[in-house]
Parts: sequence; structure tokens; C-alpha cells
Amino acid sequence: MESVRPDPTFHPSPRLAMQAEPEHIAYTALLSPDRSRPDALAVVDVDEQSASYGTVLNRVELPHRGDELHHFGWNACSSALSPMSCSAFVQRRYLLVPGMRSSRMYVFDTQPDPRQPRLVKTIEPDEILSKTGYSRPHTVHCGPEGIYVSTLGGGGTDGTLGPPGIFLMDCQTFEVLGRWEIDRGPQKLHYDFWWNLPRDYMVSSEWGLPPQFENGLVPEDLLGNKYGHQLHFWALRERRHVQTIDLGANHQMALEIRPAHDPSRDYGFVGVVVDTTNLEASIWTWWREGGTFHARKTATVPPEPSDPAGLPDLLKGFGAVPPLISDIDLSLDDRFLYVACWGTGELRQYDVTDPLKPALAGSVRLGGIAAHAPHPSGRAFGGGPQMTEISRDGRRVFFTNSLYSSWDRQFYPEGIPGAQVMCRTGPQGGLELDPAFYVAFGDGYGAHQVRLQGGDCSTDSFCYPSA
Repeated sequence: MESVRPDPTFHPSPRLAMQAEPEHIAYTALLSPDRSRPDALAVVDVDEQSASYGTVLNRVELPHRGDELHHFGWNACSSALSPMSCSAFVQRRYLLVPGMRSSRMYVFDTQPDPRQPRLVKTIEPDEILSKTGYSRPHTVHCGPEGIYVSTLGGGGTDGTLGPPGIFLMDCQTFEVLGRWEIDRGPQKLHYDFWWNLPRDYMVSSEWGLPPQFENGLVPEDLLGNKYGHQLHFWALRERRHVQTIDLGANHQMALEIRPAHDPSRDYGFVGVVVDTTNLEASIWTWWREGGTFHARKTATVPPEPSDPAGLPDLLKGFGAVPPLISDIDLSLDDRFLYVACWGTGELRQYDVTDPLKPALAGSVRLGGIAAHAPHPSGRAFGGGPQMTEISRDGRRVFFTNSLYSSWDRQFYPEGIPGAQVMCRTGPQGGLELDPAFYVAFGDGYGAHQVRLQGGDCSTDSFCYPSA
């Protein structure tokens, strides 16, 4: 019988979510870089009281090869408590896992035993394409009326027949309903998206079309400033494009979108991978004032000079390692922004109490193209900080090390054995790698997205302000 009370992991406000029980397990997407075996979903023990803490409890392999799992998410979350929700009584039960290369999606049931997720449905690419015109599903977010999935490709074999966008799925049957946009305006590229539910707007960002990323970074396109560099703003309920902000063509690849969690705060952040004029990466703050959206570069991370002999072919001519901001994440209290510099091997923590003046509050080094910084345990770490996830209470920050298999090979030709580590944070800032937490996935796997049991800082959107 369906519960007649909301899921206890749904929280009206960010502050209430911060007071919830700590996570006990994490789900991590694993991919086979050479596609010699199926990708998998791993279950990691993150319960510090457990005898198996920091180990892989289970690994569920998929039935196909070459999916390239990416940013998966829940069927339902705290957004179900919205007054606009069709049902507050759905459960945070199913994980929707997109295969970005195959355009296939998988549905895992995490009940009755969250440590033993079961594959219960496969959504084939033909269904997605026939109902939406889209391919290459990328990011899953749970909304009050269904599941939103962003895509990076349109139709055709190479995904360039028509622009990419967002499609909707039913959160209980997992039926693909259709494309979300009614009026897309000038939007032609896509990457991430998120929203402010009570304020009724969505923000989306841009990466590139499939030929620009599937076989690796295309240097000519990067130097020609042909990757995405715009933010798009939408009327959420009307599903209508309302404004574009161009960050400047040199600010290539505007990727992760992180709005303030408290819906009374009308701002957010986006990370830019590289400035083609100087190789720096940057953080931009966007906000709304007087009904109009604005954006400003508020933090930069410089490249680090390095001996060309130790650099991959792609970077030898520059004699430097670009930071390559590949992920950002915002704590639930909207105080600390974490910035993953996958190229230089640094995870930065910024105090964003003033969102227009981020202040560096902490940093750890691990991996890196040139530095190869070891873990405090003494173990080697391939790649650099990549997908980042923060516990609800803000005291633990988990991250993995694989970006995208073809890009991994270009920037880290020595290979990136999949790993997951964790930093502990101080209440007033600062972070430190936990020497006791190092999960090696082995067996030729790379590690990408992490989801924490009961929700995390890049899963849930909230409908009510914190008191």
C-alpha cells in the first residue's frame, strides 16, 4: 500500500535537510573506459560506525556495454513537497541512470534493501528519440511533477539533427512524456540545468554537440571558441526561454549550474572550464534584479606552469596545466562553494556568504596532470578531483576522478583507475582529506557521479525558505 505520509527524506527547507540523519551509503556510477565490459552502479559504505566503512558493498553491472554512465538522480525528492506537486506521497526509491554515449537509460529500485539495488527497467534510445527528438541524456533532476532529463544531442547518427534540450518522464511509471521546451528561443547547445521552484525560473548552461566531446576535446573547436559560453534563463511553468547571457566566447564550456538552495535567495553560480586567452578557469555568479538576470565573473583560478616534457600532447605547446573546472557544488546552507579543478588536481572551498565576493577558505591537492599528488594514505590517485558531492550537514565532501572516458585519455594518458575519496570540513571553513577513506573500484573501472542515500547537495531542490 502506498504511504499516505511524505517520504521522511523529503524536507521543506535546506536547514531542515541539514538536520537529517547522516548518509550510510553512497551510490557511484562506474564506467568501463575501453568499453570492454558493461558499466556498473556501485554501492559504497560511508557509515563511519560500520565494520565495512569505506568499502564497496555491492556492484550491479548493466546488461550492455558502452553506455558511459553520467549524472544520475532520484525519481522523487524534496521538490515533491511543492504546492504545485501532483503527489507529495511518492518515495525517493528509484535511481534514473543515463548512458550518455548509448542514449539508453536505466531504472534501479533501491528497495527493499538499499544496499542491493535492482535493475527494473531499461529505456531504449529509440523511445527517447521518437518521443523527444533528443539523444545523449546527461543529467537527471526530480521536479514536483516528474523527472527532468537534460540531453546533449539531437537526432541523427551524430546527434546534430536539431538542438538538444530537456525531456520529462513520469516519476512512477518512467514513461518518456516528451520534450519540455515549448519555446526554446535561441538556445542551441545544452549541458546542465536547475531551477528556483517558488520563483518559477530555470537556468541552463552549455557544453557542445556530440562530435565536440564523444571522441575527445577538439582542439580546433576550443581555440576557435566553438564550445558553449552562454547561460539561458527560462520561465519554468510556461516552459519558455526568456533571456540569454553570453559570458564571452573566450569563456569556453559553461558547465555546472548551482543555484542557492534557499528559494528566497535569487542567485547562483556556474563554473567555466577554460578561458582561451589565458587558460584560467572561472566562477561566475548570476542573479536576478528587477526581473532581469545578470552575471559577473567573481573568482578565477590561474593555470600552473609546468615542464612540457611531463605534459600530455594536448598541453605541451602551452607549457602549463589549466585548472579545468569540471564540477562545482554548493553546501545546503549556501555558505561554501566547492570547485573541482580536474587539471591541476585541486579541490577549492570558497566562502560565498557574499555571493559576489567568493573568498578562498580551504584547499586540498590530489592527483593532477603534472603534480600527481598522492592521497594522505600514501596511495596514488589518478586524474584529479572531479564529480563532487556534499553531505547534507556539510561536514563531508566526497569526490571521484573520471570526467569522460575519451577526455580522460587525452589529459591523463597514463590512465585513471576509478577512486572515491572524502574530505572533512570545519564549521568555519577549511577542509582536509580523510586518510582513512579511499575507495578503489578496480577491475578497469572509472568513477563518476556520486549520490548519497537520503539526498545530497546536488539532488534536492527546496520549496520553502529556511527559518
